[in-house]
Amino acid sequence: MTDFPDLPALVLRAATQLVDAIQDGVAARGFTDVRPSHGFAFARISAGDATASDLAEHLGVTKQAAGQLVDQLVERGYVTREADPTDARARLLRLTDRGWACTRAADDAAREAVAQWELRLDPATYAALGTALRTVVTPGGLRPSW
Repeated sequence: MTDFPDLPALVLRAATQLVDAIQDGVAARGFTDVRPSHGFAFARISAGDATASDLAEHLGVTKQAAGQLVDQLVERGYVTREADPTDARARLLRLTDRGWACTRAADDAAREAVAQWELRLDPATYAALGTALRTVVTPGGLRPSW
């Protein structure tokens, strides 16, 4: 077995680099009032049937912190709250057109960032990177690592 003692740091640095590139790309596309935490919230909200409690669980924060984040997103026009037809106490979160546009901007920025990796690696190494990550990464939703 080959020992790569710096592998955890490299993987974390790659994730940080990707998040930073997405943030820069989103801002360059005019969405200057969002942060990476908003993007992780968009990922959960876009999956459907999300409440502030669901968002808190997804982000690993308190319900109060999730509520404050939702308030920001509503005030900035990215999210709406709608009545939950199955629970009168709950409010479902929905992305607005602006929220979906920001999500598409983030997707585009992510593709651009990864395209830079593809340019720096030979085709076999780039393909091996994708295969290796698909092998070791557990499928699931995008959530922050904090």
